[in-house]
Amino acid sequence: MSDPVEGEPRLGDLEGLERGALGGVRAAFLDHLSAERALADNTLAAYRRDLRRYVRYLGESGVSDLGEVSSARIGAFLAALREGDEDHAPLSAASAGRALAAVRGLHRFAVREGWSQTDPAVEVTPPAPPMRLPKAVPLETVESLLVRAGPDEAPASDARTDLLALRDRALLELLYGTGARISEAVGLDVDDVADAVEATEQVGLVRFRGKGGRERLVPLGSHARRALGGYLTRARPTLAASGRGGAALFVNVRGGRLTRQGGWALLTAIAERAGVEGISPHTLRHSFATHLLDGGADIRVVQELLGHSSVTTTQVYTLVTVERLREVYASSHPRARR
Repeated sequence: MSDPVEGEPRLGDLEGLERGALGGVRAAFLDHLSAERALADNTLAAYRRDLRRYVRYLGESGVSDLGEVSSARIGAFLAALREGDEDHAPLSAASAGRALAAVRGLHRFAVREGWSQTDPAVEVTPPAPPMRLPKAVPLETVESLLVRAGPDEAPASDARTDLLALRDRALLELLYGTGARISEAVGLDVDDVADAVEATEQVGLVRFRGKGGRERLVPLGSHARRALGGYLTRARPTLAASGRGGAALFVNVRGGRLTRQGGWALLTAIAERAGVEGISPHTLRHSFATHLLDGGADIRVVQELLGHSSVTTTQVYTLVTVERLREVYASSHPRARR
């Protein structure tokens, strides 16, 4: 169950609250998300942050009960998010839409649990985000990142930098080779990849736990298997000697589980060494999907590999390949050039 927010009641204390009280409903909803919906920690933190701002906005507007909230009030909150204030920068359409999703969830929960009689949020539509194509980089760029990450095998020296290089190479090979989210990669335990690394077949399988607790199996190719095998054999036993990381596959310099932020930081450092700008773990995920489609993979297969619940989410990658086709045609066909 999630930790209560400072100044707000615990779920067990809600019986003494006036039904519809903003802080009480918010606390109950967050506990519901944590205990029954099993949302990821990052998603839960975003809900907590967005709803804290929403409840504060309503309070400053003189609203103390959910029954007093109108769709116009929610629309005004959405506009305030887009405009920003002294304490908050203006939110993008996507971020404001995420906040509205949290507000909608809160009001649906309130009606279902009898905290409110009406759901004013159902009439409020999120702002339309601008169409942005996923950023993918060419294979040559991915390969330069992998080279800069570290060697395929550790040199004779047992220096910690050599061990970390093996870890970094294994992480990048896994991210690009499977299209995993960084949170999924750092959440892996050794047992999650052991069978895939030791498999006699050319391609092993890794089980990822994605958004909403959904699991999926993703093939692990020979390059990633070799990099993970080298890391597990030559580097992890020393890095994890403190035992702080438990069963974690990827560990940090102190032996604890590598965090999502730590994964971002090491990739940023590798990109700087390679002279590549604008690289993030999600760039490797985008590149994984785009390169599969360029190679002729079926979009339904890519959807399954990425863990998208709807193929509509995956279809944005087809726009990337269409743009690539236009570029190649325009630069190559004699009747396309001026």
